[in-house]
Amino acid sequence: MDQILMIKYGELTTKKANRNTFITLLTNNIKNILKDYEIQIHKDRVRMYIKCSQKDTEQIVLKLQKVFGIHGIVICHKVNTNIEDIGFKILELLEHQSYQTFKIETKRADKTFPIPSMEFNQKMGGFVLKNTNLKVDVHNPDVHIHIEIREEGTFVYTNELKGNGGYPVGVQGKGLLMLSGGIDSPVAGYLSLKRGVDLECLYFESPPHTSLEAKNKVIQLASIINTYSGNIKVNVIPFTKLQEAIYKNVPDSYIITIMRRMMYRIAERVCKKHKCKVIINGESVGQVASQTLDSMVVINSVTNLPVIRPVACMDKLEIIDIAKKINTYETSILPYEDCCTIFLPKHPVIYPDMDKALLYESYFDYESLIEECVENMETITMLEPKISEYL
Repeated sequence: MDQILMIKYGELTTKKANRNTFITLLTNNIKNILKDYEIQIHKDRVRMYIKCSQKDTEQIVLKLQKVFGIHGIVICHKVNTNIEDIGFKILELLEHQSYQTFKIETKRADKTFPIPSMEFNQKMGGFVLKNTNLKVDVHNPDVHIHIEIREEGTFVYTNELKGNGGYPVGVQGKGLLMLSGGIDSPVAGYLSLKRGVDLECLYFESPPHTSLEAKNKVIQLASIINTYSGNIKVNVIPFTKLQEAIYKNVPDSYIITIMRRMMYRIAERVCKKHKCKVIINGESVGQVASQTLDSMVVINSVTNLPVIRPVACMDKLEIIDIAKKINTYETSILPYEDCCTIFLPKHPVIYPDMDKALLYESYFDYESLIEECVENMETITMLEPKISEYL
């Protein structure tokens, strides 16, 4: 069987001296997600080749399309580097197909092959014209035939499936995603994974003010994101006592500001505990009162850790488009309130004052309440995604 999966790296090829580090991590991520299949992997600085059983090809491709660091996936055929074998393989791929036009493109990575790419295109094109009824169309062909001539052999294929691109998950270290039940934070998590950031999630629950359904909704969102990672954990913070203390001691207009400051303090402690380098959230500039620039300055001041906001400059429709693409949207719009909405004041402050925030925080002992939150944190490990989640 000459069929093989060819992986194209895309952005990884720009890494020069660090390329091997990126490729090695990508290889490990692929091995992890395909650990239930019998595969053989060969890699170099330009391509990766995966041999697998033909019966598993479809499922494996579906999984690979969610692995960050892959630019393209090709089901190709490896043949000996000679005109006859290449030509007959092309005819085999075209057999029983209803194409009318074609184009051939050759990449001659092996410069010891004596025929230049353009000349070889013409030779193979003439071979196809002689043996089929197809016509050449270099602008809009029905089928695009690719030939890659490499030292290890020649690879022939007709279709390339788009990968997720980005960097392999984990190459940048770990970040803590503040995951709510809304639309924005799962998208922020997805975009962070795409840049190579491994994720843990942080969810604030406030029973009985928030429901079990709200918690399960967040776990389901984490499970969906986990199909792009495979090793996500959700840290659940019992936030009731601290949130009630804020509600009792802080003026209505500052409740959200102070609550978010407490969340950031807790997130920083969880980051240090679990060795996360950054805090990640789904804040979008100006979307709500706590996401104005003035609010971000006051809220962000409680932590020295970097805070990444992947959707900060997107409008809501752009965020929704990504949520639909990654299958989190329908879960995100389920009508279960999280702790950021249950005590939402009618007129939250848009331009909070730092001195007032500090004054209102002095009205209660938040440090002991934060310690209690972190001590009673529950950690849930997402189950490994099943193939049905890819279909």
